Amino acid sequence: MTSPQVLARPDHYDGSPIRVLAVDDSPDFLKVVVRLLSTAPAIQIVGQACSGYDALEQVAVLHPDLVLMDVAMPDMNGLEATRSIKARTGAPRVIILTLHDNAEYRAAAKAAGADAFVAKWELNTALLPLIYKLSEK
Repeated sequence: MTSPQVLARPDHYDGSPIRVLAVDDSPDFLKVVVRLLSTAPAIQIVGQACSGYDALEQVAVLHPDLVLMDVAMPDMNGLEATRSIKARTGAPRVIILTLHDNAEYRAAAKAAGADAFVAKWELNTALLPLIYKLSEK
């Protein structure tokens, strides 16, 4: 794995961090995400969840600006969780992170209401620029 890319603070940064909830059933992958985002200016990890159900509970309590959501998880998958999260008033943005990068998964993510999709193998190069881009909207 390559070293995480460190980006400068986004131009539109107003002093408040982008509050992120990371959701994945792999503790090792959550560690990778936390390590990557901890190097990024203007981003604060406010929580971690290991299932779609945990994500729903934490979104209600933590009110993140952004949820990084895995697709394949036990009990409630990330697409179901995304659909439930996006149905709420004031829903956070959701970026789907998955090993399964194909047209079917991308279409399912869009249908669930996800704001973006990143293949896990693109994490180091695509995630931070995408987070900053979504925070501008």
